[in-house]
Amino acid sequence: MFGLLVVFRRLGRALRRGWSDPAFRGVVWLALTMILVGGLFYARTEGWTFFQGIYFSVITLATVGYGDLAPTTFAGRLFTIFYVLVGVGIIVALAGQLASHLIEARVERKERSTE
Repeated sequence: MFGLLVVFRRLGRALRRGWSDPAFRGVVWLALTMILVGGLFYARTEGWTFFQGIYFSVITLATVGYGDLAPTTFAGRLFTIFYVLVGVGIIVALAGQLASHLIEARVERKERSTE
């Protein structure tokens, strides 16, 4: 349990550190926008609740794909094709930015400990 708290603490630090980077902020806002647009689209087109649309968007962009929800309309399926192609790239970019800030923080910690 302690190890999990340490991981979340480091993740929080990396997020705070990353927030000062305009590229990181841009990718975060882009990812959030993609999720919200997906949620709205699926709620409107598929007749799902907004929460179901958000849920499906996150599950889809995270490439988990539980299969409990799936678009049934032509428009929903067509949107999903483009949504996945663009959205997965954005999520990968976000993960890369976050990993970069985690690594930078670790390198700085090592440099401080060797001084």
